[in-house]
Amino acid sequence: MKKFFCSVFGHHYVVSKKITHHIKEYKCIHCGKEVTTDVSGNLSTLTPELQDINKTLEGLYQKRHRAAQQVA
Repeated sequence: MKKFFCSVFGHHYVVSKKITHHIKEYKCIHCGKEVTTDVSGNLSTLTPELQDINKTLEGLYQKRHRAAQQVA
């Protein structure tokens, strides 16, 4: 029934994880489909490869911002 709702009305995505200011992961509240923003800013299906890329990018982003806060 939930997939039917999404096929008729479209997905209702909410942010599930913030990777950086520009890259986020989203999840549909009805069917659970997960997507992420790609290089162009469009939504792409969240594959294991993209999850790994996002995890690595998040780690680099956090290290960079921690170092910048300690210097300031």
